Amino acid sequence: MTRERPRIVIVGAGFAGHQAARTLSRQIRQLRDPAEIVLLNPTDYFLYLPLLPQVAAGILEPRRVTVSLPGTLPHVRLVLGEADRVDLEARTVHYTDPEGDTGELTYDRLVLAVGSVNKLLPVPGVAEHAHGFRSLPEALYLRDHVTRQIELAAATGDPAECAARCTFVVVGAGYTGTEVAAHGKMFTDALVRKQRAWQHSRHTPRWLLLDIAPRVLPELDRRLSKTADRVLRERGVDVRTETSVKEATPAGVLLDDGEFVDTRTLIWCVGVRPDPLVSGLGLPVERGRLVVDPQLNVPGHPEVFACGDAAAVPDLTRPGEYTPMTAQHAARQGKVAGRNVAASLGHGMRRTYSHNDLGFAVDLGGVQAAANPLGVPLSGPLAGAVTRGYHLAAMPGNRVRVAADWLLDAVLPRQAVQLGLVRSWSVPLDTSSPELAKVAGAPERPHKE
Repeated sequence: MTRERPRIVIVGAGFAGHQAARTLSRQIRQLRDPAEIVLLNPTDYFLYLPLLPQVAAGILEPRRVTVSLPGTLPHVRLVLGEADRVDLEARTVHYTDPEGDTGELTYDRLVLAVGSVNKLLPVPGVAEHAHGFRSLPEALYLRDHVTRQIELAAATGDPAECAARCTFVVVGAGYTGTEVAAHGKMFTDALVRKQRAWQHSRHTPRWLLLDIAPRVLPELDRRLSKTADRVLRERGVDVRTETSVKEATPAGVLLDDGEFVDTRTLIWCVGVRPDPLVSGLGLPVERGRLVVDPQLNVPGHPEVFACGDAAAVPDLTRPGEYTPMTAQHAARQGKVAGRNVAASLGHGMRRTYSHNDLGFAVDLGGVQAAANPLGVPLSGPLAGAVTRGYHLAAMPGNRVRVAADWLLDAVLPRQAVQLGLVRSWSVPLDTSSPELAKVAGAPERPHKE
């Protein structure tokens, strides 16, 4: 059938894609002949990634961090599927839906907002024995896994096995790793208090946070880094900088300093890499990110835009550099991409992407946090209040439900049970290249957020 309206296809519904779709739906409705907006995404929800550590720690219920796409984007047609490839000449996007069937979408304008996936370094055994932390299934699996290890440790009569099961190793002291270790230590301490078998045990849950960098949160201001380091150490987290994993085995991990740590839990939070889809386009990339101009247009393809982690967007505040892969940038770029796509169809004027740093916030569990809103360094309960306020403001939905869960967590004990909804084989750690995927036996096309 011949389409009467131009079609805009947005691939990906992360921070950038969701914001692009939201902006476009508002802009396009003002046109005399509104365009059709199609959003291609593997799930029917937008995932608010910064609160995943709280899901894993039992503070928030899983649906609190998932915002319905049909509910928040009423004028956007959702197509469930994962993009396999893009034919720039034919202007089509080929995809596979959740039941394995294939399909294709033609487009007049294309917005690539496919985001990023777990990054895996070529460390022996990591692909087989580590668990990532970029998706809701991974957070749910980790919550069950940690609960199970504490329960099994309490039941065993072998002191060595007990120590191994209640030892948890987190690799990567960036935002995610720091928050996972901070919340995880509080979670396991709470689990132990409920286990009578632990009353006479000499073992307590042990959390190790490793990073090859000289300090935790190396991408942030040193004052925030020191605050986070202090809170973690006071809580009992064993923070080891300038340390990495040399090998992972079923029995534990070998560190690069020669120490072998007996553990059944290795959580991989070393960072992310751009989705491999953009590298397969045959267009210029910068470290796997699709090169775009300051208006988020792909050079040579005026009908194609890219934003978020998958796009190398020039940082106009630092000539010669690109904006970092953060949710803050992704959301803002999505908004600019939406406006520029609308402008390309005759509504409004194009805009150049520029930004002012609003600061960062790291939730350290309880009332503790490290934040620097508008460049003002904060710590303690005040930083905790600012951090939670920021998350409520940034979420496109579920604000009341999230606030209610926080209130309940403050006055009631957490429910510590295994749900058994996610099995280990359904959340394989993504690999850093197709070659490594073949070696590790993992799927070449990795999970997305």
